[in-house]
Amino acid sequence: GSVKAGKMPEGEKMRQCKQEEEQQQKEEEREGLIEFYSSYQELFQFFCSNTTIHGAIRLVCSKKNKMKTAFWSVLFFLTFGLMYWQFGILYREYFSYPVNLNLNLNSDRLTFPAVTLCTLNPYRYSAIRKQLDKLDQITHQTLLDLYDYNMSLPQRDWSTSSTQKRSSRSLLHHVQRHPLRRQKRDNLVNLPENSPSVDKNDWKIGFVLCNENNDCFHQAYSSGVDAVREWYSFHYINILAQVPDAKALDESDFENFIYACRFNEATCDKANYTHFHHPLYGNCYTFNDNSSSVWTSSMPGINNGLSLVVRTEQNDFIPLLSTVTGARVMVHDQNEPAFMDDGGFNVRPGIETSISMRKEMTVRLGGSYSDCTEDGSDVPVQNLYSSRYTEQVCIRSCFQLNMVERCGCAYYFYPLPGGAEYCDYTKHKAWGYCYYKLLAEFKADVLGCFHKCRKPCKMTEYQLSAGYSRWPSAVSEDWVFYMLSQQNKYNITSKRNGVAKVNIFFKEWNYKTNGESPAFTVVTLLSQLGNQWSLWFGSSVLSVMELAELVLDFIAITFILGFRWFRSRQKLPPPIPPLNSQDNAAFQDEAPALRAPHRFTVEAVVTTLPSYNSLEPRGPSRDGEEGHE
Repeated sequence: GSVKAGKMPEGEKMRQCKQEEEQQQKEEEREGLIEFYSSYQELFQFFCSNTTIHGAIRLVCSKKNKMKTAFWSVLFFLTFGLMYWQFGILYREYFSYPVNLNLNLNSDRLTFPAVTLCTLNPYRYSAIRKQLDKLDQITHQTLLDLYDYNMSLPQRDWSTSSTQKRSSRSLLHHVQRHPLRRQKRDNLVNLPENSPSVDKNDWKIGFVLCNENNDCFHQAYSSGVDAVREWYSFHYINILAQVPDAKALDESDFENFIYACRFNEATCDKANYTHFHHPLYGNCYTFNDNSSSVWTSSMPGINNGLSLVVRTEQNDFIPLLSTVTGARVMVHDQNEPAFMDDGGFNVRPGIETSISMRKEMTVRLGGSYSDCTEDGSDVPVQNLYSSRYTEQVCIRSCFQLNMVERCGCAYYFYPLPGGAEYCDYTKHKAWGYCYYKLLAEFKADVLGCFHKCRKPCKMTEYQLSAGYSRWPSAVSEDWVFYMLSQQNKYNITSKRNGVAKVNIFFKEWNYKTNGESPAFTVVTLLSQLGNQWSLWFGSSVLSVMELAELVLDFIAITFILGFRWFRSRQKLPPPIPPLNSQDNAAFQDEAPALRAPHRFTVEAVVTTLPSYNSLEPRGPSRDGEEGHE
């Protein structure tokens, strides 16, 4: 009974071991659902055998033939490289933000543009008439000294008051500080009174502008006409700047300049134009600006536009500023200033000028596609004009702001910034030197104005073409001039150079719109990438997902193997230090204790292998021993 009782626990132990083994196998089967591959080779073989990417299976099925394996490996990875090279080209093109140009022709009622017409004759304001007369006398003497030219001056009342005499002496003083001089090579010299006339053709003419430190700027011209006009204009601007609110002076004479005005066969009136004065182009009139109801044109043709008869005869103006006869006209959009220097052209006297227009709109993409601006609010330049943003408005505002900052005063041709005043050599003696130095830097883009001022994203332009014919004709000029003299009290002195006619109209009803659209969108990019992928591997989106899965599995296996290696490094036993001779006795005493677990382990392994029947022969001896006891 005692023997059986001793055998029962051993059997239970074996059953428990079997149950534990079965349970462990079940746990291993359950863990297989989330278990990763045990090696990189297993992962690669599974991928190549099951992927839908063409050519990958050849890396596995031909592994017994090393030459084929090498060939397909090189071919596979070369194809991969070429595909991603094409991917790089596509991405580079996408991030360059290319655009497509869209051309559209539209038919609609057209808004007639604003038209500015100038007399080309700077006017002699009554407030500065005496000073201009004095400047004419100084110029007369200068031309006589330089070129032996006796310029004829109109007969005027030269009697002046004491105040005007002081003003004349001040003007003479400043003109003598900036005289015209002849220039040879790089040296400026004063003109001797007895200089031989034969040598005058070898000299250039110019004037010198100096600052407070006697640092001088030589402004020279190869043309004497240009030099005289620039020198005279410099002093003329100073005279205008001395008059308070000179730009607000309204001495326009609309009826004596524009004899007839019609739009769409209807007569114009004063509500259809505004007036301003330009220092060089004289009285200017802008038709169809925002101050009145905007004209619209429903039909093209010369009879459905603007028709003007203007006077081009010069009378009591400034011949040293204006050397041409006629008028200057410019077509521009509403709420845009008329920059007559940039977009205007001259109308010849005695000629009928017919100007046909074609409207053209440009719409650019902003943001990453171009550096255009919507309204100029993101441009680091203050808009000094009371108009919407244009590139020329920004450039001129930029120059004027730099002028105020560097020279301490504003240039007379451009709007006045807040808190500043116009340049005048009675208050700013060296402003001329500063201006011409700054102008040279501006043209060389040292100031950065051309870089700061960006193009507007939406702009309207008018393409112009002109035709000319004699007006009035030889057979009709008598009655035409007679009617003008009766209606406009026109005193005829030069029939041929006295009047001119201007017609401005739309050439056709259609107008062109140049728009931009993205040439490479996200959809286009994905389509191109798919085309390249299909070309090189004949695969689909799911094949890309398989490749992504391969990359993720590779990262996971790398992490797991690295973690196992790190854990194995932590479980290593510490190294045993070397023993001294004095420690041998202690080591021998501890040896049985160290060997005991090893004997237990071996015995445990051995005892699990034999069955209980193999132990039966030893039973009687044990019983005998027990009975003997």
